[in-house]
Amino acid sequence: MTFTVRELAAWVEGEVLGNPELAIHAARPLTEMLAPTDITVVLSEKNLPQLHGSKAGAAVVDETVPLNGKTLVRVKDPLLAFATIFERMHVKPTRKSTGIHHLAVVDPTAIVGDHSSVAQFSSIGEGTVIGPGAEISANVTIGNHCQIGSEVFLAPGVVLYDGCIIGDRVRIHANSVIGGDGFGYRMISGKHCKIPHVGHVEIGNDVEIGAGVTIDRATFGATRIGEGTKIDNLVMIAHNCQIGRHNLIVSQVGLAGSCSTGDYVVLAGQVGAADHTTVGDYTVVGAKSGISGKIPSNQKLLGAPATPINDQKRIMVSLSKLPDMRRDLDEIKRILGLKDS
Repeated sequence: MTFTVRELAAWVEGEVLGNPELAIHAARPLTEMLAPTDITVVLSEKNLPQLHGSKAGAAVVDETVPLNGKTLVRVKDPLLAFATIFERMHVKPTRKSTGIHHLAVVDPTAIVGDHSSVAQFSSIGEGTVIGPGAEISANVTIGNHCQIGSEVFLAPGVVLYDGCIIGDRVRIHANSVIGGDGFGYRMISGKHCKIPHVGHVEIGNDVEIGAGVTIDRATFGATRIGEGTKIDNLVMIAHNCQIGRHNLIVSQVGLAGSCSTGDYVVLAGQVGAADHTTVGDYTVVGAKSGISGKIPSNQKLLGAPATPINDQKRIMVSLSKLPDMRRDLDEIKRILGLKDS
């Protein structure tokens, strides 16, 4: 379909500079081959020259960008605005079915809320309660006595073990496993003997969990994920962890047992935390860092072991100079007639 720039701007409450009647056939990112009937997006001032060199007819830009030969739609948040335009132009809405597919298996004691859907080959256990508007995709396994809130989305292959508590508007992506046993053993008579894990997992409202994530049940009590927290793909959260509200936990993070984080914590990719680590509110831990012990609030850390980021940057600069320092040292020893020890 074709829309005018004026119509697109109305979708995102944007201000038009240039030709509001310009016809737009497609929304495409700057990295693609653009045509005069395309609208694109500029996410950074450094990308403006790329826009000027393109054939795009229009662009979604920040409110500060002046008229510069292209028709512009100026908005507060170009990324979200362009995503809205792209979705309305190109993403065909799918009809959400409701009800239980005849190839799903739902225990007679389970309750599935109004306007919810359960797709084929999914299984819902004894005593489980699912709120209204939930979408249970194909091949999902939900154990016994789980509590699932309203408007929850479970992607194909998700597994919820017995007793999981899932808040409202939670999204869990494909093949994630919630509530498996923790990795706990005791050495008894020369054998690793399993410690029973009889707790459960609680996930707060508005949490999103990526694909291939594992969150283990507690030994006793609950492993908890606070409301609004977003967890990327391939993250491991062990038994008894207590994750705060609105955290960002990036891909391949691994948290050992009984770790806890405050609110608004960021753990970048491949961060590893030793057991019983605590991280204070608003702390950011950089990629591939190793953390342990008690970390205060409002820190920015990097490295293994993690240290304040400015200290770690100085260490990195020093490391880059080590070859020159070694050559200088060898020359000084040669001049002084000193032998290598």
